[in-house]
Amino acid sequence: MKTESAKEAKKRRRREPPPDPAPLPGLVDAHTHLAACGGRDAESVRAILDHAQAVGVEAVVTVADDMIDARWAVQAAHWDERAFAAVALHPTHAGELDDAARAELEEMVADPRVVAVGETGLDYYWPGKSESAASPEVQKDAFVWHIDLAKRIGKPLMIHNREADQDLLDILAAEGSPEVVIMHCFSGDRNVARECVDRGYLLSFSGTVSFANADELREAALLVPDEQILVETDAPFLTPHPYRGQPNQSYCLPYTARALAAIRGTDDETMAGILGGNARRAYQAPLQ
Repeated sequence: MKTESAKEAKKRRRREPPPDPAPLPGLVDAHTHLAACGGRDAESVRAILDHAQAVGVEAVVTVADDMIDARWAVQAAHWDERAFAAVALHPTHAGELDDAARAELEEMVADPRVVAVGETGLDYYWPGKSESAASPEVQKDAFVWHIDLAKRIGKPLMIHNREADQDLLDILAAEGSPEVVIMHCFSGDRNVARECVDRGYLLSFSGTVSFANADELREAALLVPDEQILVETDAPFLTPHPYRGQPNQSYCLPYTARALAAIRGTDDETMAGILGGNARRAYQAPLQ
């Protein structure tokens, strides 16, 4: 019988989904990607959301990166009452924001099952590393358009920010922020967190806040007021400790919620109530 090597065992573990966490009722996954998790038809979306609901995740917001994803997201939000959508062009896809895309996004965001404009923002990591990634200047133009769209439609603006803290905050200040701004998968330090908090933005934390090397991120999570904190999976990415690198789904959200409770010195149930309540308020009706 062949013995599994350490390398083979590591590869096998990375393919295995984490075990179910103990249920923690009242949660809302503020940002996930159902299509990337395999939710490309009504049956598979229902299975993902049934699994999540079994551990207390009562609703999810599924998010688009490009126009194809945006169409999937809106469909998913109509397939299952527990799914809602956010639509936009991810900053790396900002070059795809032509007249046809603008018109289609305008139509999509008017749908009552679409609860946010996002994810949009700036990503300075990928330009230069990927030939398909939009340049920073193209990203800025698209970001400004999405900000205006969120303000006109009266829905939250969901921000993607990677290595672009100052430019992103400067653009939001210059353009004027929508009433609700959500800093998806917050990754800044405590100083950026304070600036966002002072502006009234909501900071959404993913599994990265539980990573061993995330001390500064935990400091940021500690200073956010109760009314400005959200939790998300960003699934299928960013699976929380101790399952980092394994496939993520919305059912894993209680792991991150419990990590936030420990960081902030509160009990798990209270933390879940705060996180779920904030998501329901931020995304407004029809989240219930």
